[in-house]
Amino acid sequence: MSVVQVKRLQRRLDNLSSEAIQELDRACGHELWRNLGFDAFDGLDDAERRARANYYYGQWQVVRELQEALG
Repeated sequence: MSVVQVKRLQRRLDNLSSEAIQELDRACGHELWRNLGFDAFDGLDDAERRARANYYYGQWQVVRELQEALG
């Protein structure tokens, strides 16, 4: 990959990470998920919010793994 392609990919990953963080904050109603992980939203009563939080948490984890791999 060229340097330009890597920078574009990193920018896209940053955008995906920001979106996931915003959605997780919204679904959970707080930022505790950053420290607690799944435990913060596994107990949510609303199944739709819980499903949305699980989806975005998975997205956020994949983005972090890709960012670590890119350096």
